Amino acid sequence: MSFFAPDRYFSRISAIDVQKDILGAGFTHVLLDIDNTILTRDTHEIPRDIGFWLGHARDAGLRFCLVSNNWHQGVHDLARRIDLPIVSHAMKPLPPALLRGMGKVGARRASTVMIGDQLITDVIGAHLVGVKAYLVCPLVKQDLRHTLLLRNLERAFIGHLQPEGASCEAGVPEAARAAAPTGVPGVSGGVKAAASPGAAGSAKAAHAASGPREEALCGNDSTS
Repeated sequence: MSFFAPDRYFSRISAIDVQKDILGAGFTHVLLDIDNTILTRDTHEIPRDIGFWLGHARDAGLRFCLVSNNWHQGVHDLARRIDLPIVSHAMKPLPPALLRGMGKVGARRASTVMIGDQLITDVIGAHLVGVKAYLVCPLVKQDLRHTLLLRNLERAFIGHLQPEGASCEAGVPEAARAAAPTGVPGVSGGVKAAASPGAAGSAKAAHAASGPREEALCGNDSTS
């Protein structure tokens, strides 16, 4: 696969088969982007299907570190809510933050995969540090102005590729966007992060509904 192309390309993170596409490929650690990968840019929520996927992946033994170019308090609130370590203000695709993320979870290059929604930051950043990269379609079309400009550049490299799972144009299904009801394995309620300036214009404290199954989403990784 080209340095400027993802190793795999999926419609959304829940289209990635944890056993076949991650563990079966030899990966035990995941560097995970936040905005428009697991968290919608418009409503700042983790969709229900992605909450299920995260819970299932952690139950299967995968270790995650969030790596985000976002530096606002909302991403740190989110990391605490879902109990994952985070490297913020990452300045992807520059390597240092990705290497710090790997260090936080004791990852080796051969056992690590980066998952994110941007070619320039996530895929190229991963390849610069020698790890594989899975690209996912952005959860929603809304994004920061500079990110939308970068997506025009992405099309020159991956415009011919078709994601596995569904078309990117399908967007977020309403059933997937809805908050999971209490008692559903993986997540007990909608996990919401504070909006960052420039995205929604206001910053509110993150909220996550508590419930008996929240531990399936919140594992034992240390946060910082």
